[in-house]
Amino acid sequence: MPGSSSLRAWWARRPPAAGAAVLATGILSIGLRLAGHEVLFKVMLALAGAAWVVLASDFVVRLLWQRERWRTEASTPDGLTAVAATTVLGTGLSVLGRQNCAWALLALSAVLWPVLMTDVVRHVTRHVMSHRGRRMHGDVFLCCVATQGLAVLGATLAKAEALSWPAHTALVLFWLGLLLYAVMLALFDWRQVTEGAGDQWVAGGALAASALAGARLIDADHALYLWNADDRGVLRGVTIALVVLALGWYAVLLAAEVLRPRPRYDLRRWATVFPLGMTAVAMMSVASAVDVPGLKGPGEVLLWVAVAAWLAVTAAALIAGFGGSVRSTGPR
Repeated sequence: MPGSSSLRAWWARRPPAAGAAVLATGILSIGLRLAGHEVLFKVMLALAGAAWVVLASDFVVRLLWQRERWRTEASTPDGLTAVAATTVLGTGLSVLGRQNCAWALLALSAVLWPVLMTDVVRHVTRHVMSHRGRRMHGDVFLCCVATQGLAVLGATLAKAEALSWPAHTALVLFWLGLLLYAVMLALFDWRQVTEGAGDQWVAGGALAASALAGARLIDADHALYLWNADDRGVLRGVTIALVVLALGWYAVLLAAEVLRPRPRYDLRRWATVFPLGMTAVAMMSVASAVDVPGLKGPGEVLLWVAVAAWLAVTAAALIAGFGGSVRSTGPR
């Protein structure tokens, strides 16, 4: 069939940015759990898990038999969706009570993170040196998202297993993630706000991921009494500030979408969906962690906005895939 043939052809040249679909689905499942929708949580988590298995299998195939292609793709910021998606899936499984699976995914993420991060840093350095004055797309913020994903999963497991060392490690990753965000912000092409095909939203999603990591660290401290009053105060203040900044990005990027509509489907639209979901989850998590219940209602509203975006992008992806018109981007 022509449609299925086109879909197979697209899959053969699938870029690493496709991992953002797993990340988007996984973070929405967590948001649905926070909002009390247990059945939808399990359905979305199952979808994220199934997609992760498919993409992980393809990742291994390329690593073993298409080494040059794997190296090229792994060196781009999009390659870090492998780490981010794995940590989000692990967090969902931990919430579900499957701690052994969550530990396994944390270990896998911890192995992948330094390998992929080293390659990405080299890629970014080469880009800066060889394209003076040319800045980067929003996917560069995946350096922060992947790092904060490890922090979120580590802090979640620390609370679930009553262990302090994952929380202390997560705290280090939390601050490292913020440092990476500051560096990548200096490299970001601000024209992408009005011209980007979808991944410009990661600029705000990375701050939301950081706020979620802060909220999980606060939750772990509530259970384990990890830090003194001064440390708790700093973490609380920074976490609240991150939510406010993430909402600021949300407003700016949404206004840019209204003023400069970009309706055509692009694979990078999945990198729009996951920041929408991440912002909602961050708000609901911070509402509970720092006892600001006023954030939960707006967080739930943004969650349904993200669900609507997920449905729209899923439908567009299926139509484009079977129609043979999927736009995808290779390494930039």
